[in-house]
Amino acid sequence: MIFKRAHMRQFLAVVEAGTFTQAAARIGVTQPTLSAGIAELERLIGSPVLTRDRKRVRLTETGARLLPIARAIELQFDAAAGLNQSALRPWPTLKLGVIPSIAGAMLQRLVAALPAEFNLELIVGGDTVLRAALSSGRVDALLLVQRPGEEGAHVMPLLTEPYVMFVASTHRLVGQTLLAPEDLAAEVMIARRSCEALADTSRFFTQHGIRPRFALKSENDDYCMRMVAAGLGITTAPLSMQCDGVVGLPIAGYNLSRTLALLGDPSRAADPVMRSKIDTLYENWVGVANRIAADHAV
Repeated sequence: MIFKRAHMRQFLAVVEAGTFTQAAARIGVTQPTLSAGIAELERLIGSPVLTRDRKRVRLTETGARLLPIARAIELQFDAAAGLNQSALRPWPTLKLGVIPSIAGAMLQRLVAALPAEFNLELIVGGDTVLRAALSSGRVDALLLVQRPGEEGAHVMPLLTEPYVMFVASTHRLVGQTLLAPEDLAAEVMIARRSCEALADTSRFFTQHGIRPRFALKSENDDYCMRMVAAGLGITTAPLSMQCDGVVGLPIAGYNLSRTLALLGDPSRAADPVMRSKIDTLYENWVGVANRIAADHAV
């Protein structure tokens, strides 16, 4: 059984790209060459490492076991190739999927808290897309909203925060300790399309007979919050979205919250290298998350 570096590079390219077509383009080979290389790898191992459907390529059980080995082998090849170059750290240390509704200021504080030698590659996407990327090995961990009932050693909660109504710091409602839904009936609103609680929020206002006008509907949370600060409208958002020029106010009966968690792949829990990397993230982030919660307490 003789493995070549090309086998590992081809396998990793397919896992990370998700399709043979994109993987072939990434490493500069034809698709038939790539398919032949993966077929040869599977013959050498004696078991399929990938399953193919019309949309994506997924890891088999054997492929999931091979993935950390292939990555380690590739890192060693990179280290050998760099012996005659200035010393470089392997990059990235970890690929992290992040949902777009994580406040930029929060993400900045979390990343800044990591050791200098810990290098992240961030992949931004929706919950469903990122979870699929985690299960296929295209990312190593996720920072997202914990689902109800989602538990286990691979789920590490960081922060639970309420959703509040954000208004401009000069708004007439500033100073009230608790808003009644009726207080908002005449307000122009801004819709954060990236909000995980969008459907529940809509339902809440509809149940209270409030059908607002919208000055902006956007998936860009920075736009939304800045337009709130400018006085264009008001919006509901997690408390950590607090920024200059806006004030977060609780609404009576609007008891939505979210828990942000670090999520690993349970199928890779036995990989000590990956476990150590994710533990490093959590150990450096849990204290920061607690300070963020304290900073934004209503």
